[in-house]
Amino acid sequence: MIIEYPIRLQAYLAKCGCGSRRYCEELIKDGRVMVNNKTVREMGVKVNQDDIVQVDTETVEVIDKTYYIALNKPKGYVCTNFDPNETKYARELIQIRDQNLLFNVGRLDRDSNGLILFTNDGDFANKVMHPSKEIEKEYLVHLDRMCTVEDLNKAIKGLYIDMDKPYRIKSYEFVPRRKDYIKVTLIEGKNREIRKIFSFLGYEVKGLTRIRIGCIVLGNMVPGEYRDLSKKEIEGLLAGKTTLVERKKFGAALKREKDQKRLEREKRNDSSN
Repeated sequence: MIIEYPIRLQAYLAKCGCGSRRYCEELIKDGRVMVNNKTVREMGVKVNQDDIVQVDTETVEVIDKTYYIALNKPKGYVCTNFDPNETKYARELIQIRDQNLLFNVGRLDRDSNGLILFTNDGDFANKVMHPSKEIEKEYLVHLDRMCTVEDLNKAIKGLYIDMDKPYRIKSYEFVPRRKDYIKVTLIEGKNREIRKIFSFLGYEVKGLTRIRIGCIVLGNMVPGEYRDLSKKEIEGLLAGKTTLVERKKFGAALKREKDQKRLEREKRNDSSN
């Protein structure tokens, strides 16, 4: 990773895999960061290549490899990396050497499943999560009954539920032959926004699956499966594209192909014996 020095401390921390730039700013404000054995709490401090930077007394360095990973988070797993009350962490499903350096881009609550991104590139995470990007997130929502067009239009206009800013969806799409399912698209993605919207309108959310983030789709990945994002997907996401970036194969499809070839080999071996 090429870095131009001097560099702002929060940007340096992000490139060390400490989290998004916004999270790294919180680390600095909380007095958890030291530069050359001196605690730094102010924004705007810059560091050079020979400076020693520590977080919670542990020296951090710029990492050589960057990861951009899409995971199909199963229901029951949390996105936080540590909570004494939890035992199932989504990050632990990603079996790579540098697993401890990964952090989630955005979030999905425990009761939801579907697409979530993990990375160790704080700049990337900051750009994707910044409100100015207005990156779409699409969800498949399972309700206790069919939702009316009237209620959906209310959700598009915006609903004031528990804060000064309205909760709203950008668009919706009915699912053919499944009256109790609907696809909805969000821009901001406030905490538990979809659940709050439909609960406010009198519906019970029985299932919630995120199926798209910008141009990246869940595809046919099975729960717990993950894959690397392609360069085109990363570029498309940062450019705000919403149409699917073509890939040669999704992970699940490739796995099925490998399994099929293995079965064919076993059949040939059985017939030759």
